[in-house]
Amino acid sequence: MSPLLSLQQASIAYAGTPVLHDITLTIHEGERIAVIGPSGAGKSTLLQQLYKQSPALCAWCPQELGLVGNLSIFHNVYMGRLAQHHWAYNLLNLIYPQAAERRPVAELIAQLELPDMKQAVDALSGGQKQRVAVARALHQNAHILIADEPVSALDDWQSERVLSLIGNRHRTVILALHDITQALTHCQRIIALKDGRIVLNADASTLTPEQLQWVYD
Repeated sequence: MSPLLSLQQASIAYAGTPVLHDITLTIHEGERIAVIGPSGAGKSTLLQQLYKQSPALCAWCPQELGLVGNLSIFHNVYMGRLAQHHWAYNLLNLIYPQAAERRPVAELIAQLELPDMKQAVDALSGGQKQRVAVARALHQNAHILIADEPVSALDDWQSERVLSLIGNRHRTVILALHDITQALTHCQRIIALKDGRIVLNADASTLTPEQLQWVYD
């Protein structure tokens, strides 16, 4: 089976500084992959590189969130499908959201326990904003979901709900996670980065949290 995404001995620099070195990686249909590693290991750069390979195939949820604060929750989530509609239809939904668009957004908002969809994003907490960004990515209904630390601002209970929702809606998922237990629970394969190199690429069922702690030492 051909991989959906792949890198072959790739070395990647950011702003002229080498970040990733000799990366070889393939992503196949149906895989749920966690990318772990200490801050500065290159996780974000790796995820961005995978997304750039096939943006039409992927939904991207970045750490920076990229929300529009003075717009409502509805409009920020709806942005996930802007490219799927004519500009005139998007303008109509900016002024007067249509029922056909409100329904799927309302469903996501309820599942993520967010406030009324008319509320401005500026009024939300950090954790709520992060869930809006996740909702926007999920709303794209893309083939692959790539998310960079999508639950970093959430408590354990909220994190479990969000990660479960992501897994239920997408067969192929690539997540950068800082919590080892979450990575082992919600993903099938663990890729560990350290100093810009892949130091582990293994089946999650063969690993324990204790076996992964050395990545952060």
